[in-house]
Order: sequence, then C-alpha cells, then structure tokens
Amino acid sequence: MGKESINIVWFKRDLRLRDHAPLVNASNEQAPTLLLYLFEPMLIESNHYGDRHWRFVYESLVEMQQELQDYNLKLHIACQDASELFRDLNRIYKIKCVFSHEETGIDLTFKRDKKLKKWFREEGIRWIESPTNAVQRGLMHRKNWRSNWQEIIDQPAEDPGLGLIQGVAESAKLKDILQSSRITKRFKQPNPNFQQGGEAAAWNTLNDFMFARAKNYNNNISAPGPARYGCSRLSPHLTWGNLSIRQVYRFSKEYYTDSGSKRDLRSFQSRLRWHCHFIQKFESEPRMEFENLNRGYNDLRGKVEREKVQAWKMGTTGFPMIDACMRSVKQTGYLNFRMRAMLVSFLTHHLWQPWQTGARFLGRQFLDFEPGIHYSQFQMQAGTMGVNTIRIYNPVKQSKDHDPDGLFIKEWVPELKDVPAELIHEPWQLSSMEQEMYDCRLGKDYPKPIIDDIKKSYKRASEQLWNKKKEQEVKQENKRILNKHVKKRRKTS
Repeated sequence: MGKESINIVWFKRDLRLRDHAPLVNASNEQAPTLLLYLFEPMLIESNHYGDRHWRFVYESLVEMQQELQDYNLKLHIACQDASELFRDLNRIYKIKCVFSHEETGIDLTFKRDKKLKKWFREEGIRWIESPTNAVQRGLMHRKNWRSNWQEIIDQPAEDPGLGLIQGVAESAKLKDILQSSRITKRFKQPNPNFQQGGEAAAWNTLNDFMFARAKNYNNNISAPGPARYGCSRLSPHLTWGNLSIRQVYRFSKEYYTDSGSKRDLRSFQSRLRWHCHFIQKFESEPRMEFENLNRGYNDLRGKVEREKVQAWKMGTTGFPMIDACMRSVKQTGYLNFRMRAMLVSFLTHHLWQPWQTGARFLGRQFLDFEPGIHYSQFQMQAGTMGVNTIRIYNPVKQSKDHDPDGLFIKEWVPELKDVPAELIHEPWQLSSMEQEMYDCRLGKDYPKPIIDDIKKSYKRASEQLWNKKKEQEVKQENKRILNKHVKKRRKTS
C-alpha cells in the first residue's frame, strides 16, 4: 500500500486565516492538507527573539485553532527543526506540495529556506511561495516599484474557502512526529504588559484606531507617552501577519471618505508603503544584517566600549529620556519611531559605538521586530547608508520637546519622580541641596551622565559623518545604492 499524498500549508509570519494566498492555493487542491506551524529551536535560541515574540505567536495560533474547528480542521503545532520535520513527514506521507508565504527574515531563515528548497527539489516536492505584502523577490531596481505596490495592494483580498480544505486524518505516527508537548510553558503564560496576538485583537486595534484614535495620529506620533494611544499600534500584528498590509490599507481607504481626520489617515497610509519599502530594501540586500550598506563606512567606529554599551542597554546612561525609553521598551515591547531613532542615535553618535553592538539587542525588545525595517532603520539612523540626511538627536532637546512635564520619565525612571519638571530633563544640574530635597543623589540613586558634554559628542559625530560623505568610496557606493534601492527621478529642464 502506497503512502497517502498530502499538501502542507506552512505558516510562518502570516498568522491569519484571511487574505492568505497559501490557504487559497490549498483550497484549490484535491489532496488532504496539513496545516502546520513550527516553533523552530534555532529561532527560539537566536538572540533576535525572546519570550515576548513566541507568546504573541502562541496567542495567534490558539485563536486560529479555535476558528478552524468550525471547519473540522486542525492547525498542527510542533517544536522542531524544519528540515528534520519535513523529512519525517515525507517518510509517512507523499508530500506533493508545500504552500507558504515568502519570508524576508534574518540570515537563519534565509539559509533554512535555501536548504529546504534544494531538498524539496530533490524529493520532487513543489514549493509554492506567495509574495508577502507586495514585497518583490529578486528585484534589482526600483523602476515602477511604487505603481506595482499600489496595484497589488488595491487587488481584492485573497480570502480562502476554508470549507473546501480537507484536513489530514490524525494518526499515531503523525502525533509522534508533531511533538507539541515540547512547547515551553512560558509561551503560554499571558503578560498584560504586552499586546495580545491574534486576528481578533488585530481587528479590534484597527477599528479602535480608525474610529477613535486616528485623529491624534500626527499630533502624538513623536511623543513617547501620547504615542501609545495616538499611534495605530498595529505594528506587531503586521509583523506576525495577523493582518496583511492590503487589509489595513483597504480598510483605511474605505473609511477615508467619511473620516474627519483625512490628513492623519494620509500620513498613516503613506507609512504602510514605507513599511514595504524598507523590507524591500532588506530583501534585495540582506547583508545589512551584518554589514554597512555603504561599504565606505567600514572603517568608522571600530572601538567597542562595553561599559557604555551596557549602560545603554540597561537604561542607566544618566540621560532621563534615553533611560526611560529603554526601560519602557524592555517592559512593554513598544516604543514610537522617533524615540527608537533617538536610542540608536545616542548609541552610534553620542557614544560613538558600532551599530552592530546594539542592533540585535534592541530588535529583541521590540514586539514588532521586523528584520527588514529594523536593520534598514538602524543603519539609516547610524548614518551608514550614506544616502540619507544625517540626523543626530539631542536627548535633552527631545526630552523637553516631547515630554515637557516629565510624565513619561517619571513613569519609567522612578528615581526622578520627585524632581520638578523644569529640572528633570537635566538632573546633573541639580545642586547638592536639591538632590537631597528631591531624594535623588547623582551617582547613588540615579547615574551621573555617561557623557560629559552632549554638544561636544554631537560635534564630533557630525564632523566625522559629514567628512565621510565627501570620500570617493562613499560617493561611489551611494550611486550603487540609489540605483538599486531608490526610484530614479525624472530630470527636469
């Protein structure tokens, strides 16, 4: 008796049951389909990820399992190496086709996919990968990229007929292979400090943003406290695929006509396109995970000062806004864009440390860690792309501009809770008497600033970065980068 023929839908960072091309493809096939998600040990052990990410994933999977029961389907969850699992499955079944989305991930997943692609080919297994969020694989330039993006996003959602999918019958051999019992209990324990995963939570967040919070989008996007309410808070749901970019864009477009905050919605919609733009950049040049995009910067920031890097990671730099932002993101997984940029700027410009010393650590804190966006933005803020304007954030100015009353600082740096707003942004200015009065002794209750003169560190970074821009190798690399990653503008007469 021959082995049963099956297809597999392999879920990765596309944890939803709607606008899902692999599920549509599976529903058009006659063979039974195994719905599969893998907690891969190599990713669990990677310093890119932590419990916060896998908890979000697990919450998403549980919701998917519950909904699939209505269609007499089961989402099988395993904790195993992908290559090993597919080999084991192929021993008891004849795998005809694997359906999944393309993944623009870290180097680990890139190498895994190359290895699997070779093995699938050798075994005669078709692997049909569908594009993710209008990111185009194999793209060598940006000609027509924006119009192609718009065309893809404007297409109707690819909603599968789940009732047409025939599940794979349970068997003792299948249960032995899918070792779901090995999933650590930590992933199953809820944590109210973090956003919850799942399509329901994603749609609730989207509805709440469109109908209640969008009107504050432009006003609150830069301030770390108000941004927690004024920003969409959709980023983790997009990262892990509870929603597609198309679903969000089309929903915002439908709401646009009746919206009382059209300017805010236009800003939001433009960021959905930028979301894909940065991932496309990483898709086309994944070495950004390790190397400067512009090779002309390879001799910059060679010395690593571990004590400074550690103070930055711990939120003990002596600069209240830096410390508050770092402590906040470590505890909640969220921080608005401007403050993320400020953290990177402080590490790479004021502390003058290589961006690689902090990139993985900070990515691990973000619940919405998206490799394509993270590494592109990290290098852009560090100035190692070469083609972008140099931005060096002054943490004191950012603090005064975006937390004038010190409310965010006092929430996350309780050592300064009694310091008045007019003094909280520069506690090193406190006199000895004031330190006693406000119960905040520098060097004891709260660190002295890790930098003696913020203006001096700004000047040093600015001079070195602007001088770098003048070098021939940097200019040559800029031409290459612009040709590959930026749409050529029409020449005007």
